[in-house]
Amino acid sequence: MKSLSPPAALPDMPVESHPLEPFLPAGAHTLFLGSFPPPRARWSMEFFYPNWTNDFWRIMGFVHYGDARHFERHEPGVKAFCQERIVRFCQDAGLAFFDTARRVRRLRGNASDNFLEIVEPTDVGSLMAGMPLCRRIVTTGGKASDELQQSLEAAVGGKVEQPAIGSCTRLEAFGREVEWWRMPSSSRAYPMKLEKKAEHYARLFR
Repeated sequence: MKSLSPPAALPDMPVESHPLEPFLPAGAHTLFLGSFPPPRARWSMEFFYPNWTNDFWRIMGFVHYGDARHFERHEPGVKAFCQERIVRFCQDAGLAFFDTARRVRRLRGNASDNFLEIVEPTDVGSLMAGMPLCRRIVTTGGKASDELQQSLEAAVGGKVEQPAIGSCTRLEAFGREVEWWRMPSSSRAYPMKLEKKAEHYARLFR
């Protein structure tokens, strides 16, 4: 799917800092990297992939429990994910989370990667330094994959090919052997059914 060319940033466009700290539980072996959270008005919890219409946690529920609604709160009339259940799951499963950008400009004021200008990329090497057991990095979309590719190329001093969606590239980076897995975006704007996305994500846990 061809990306749209983003509009040029205007001098008065605000720079937004990442609102969450990296989630790096002890013993984490897999680091998920998206691009940047949506505007806070769209959040349903204070954790990664907080947007109710983003299907990341439905994909995780489908993969691990056979139930896309497993991580949703089930109170009548409530449209939100259960942060406590998600955090416990991630701690138990050794899953870490952050994004490839620490500071951005939203060129259209929305969550679209096509209109996100990265002002300060994340130092992925520093994240990995705090996770000695982590050997797997997962990008969850095109912009995150492009940014990680640049970080890896800087780390290894050469060209790194992006893996095909649902597959991985193995390389030496950040002082260890690393698998870089590229997953389809969990955004509903990405044209793939949830069940098909879950098939790709399930490969991480075999």
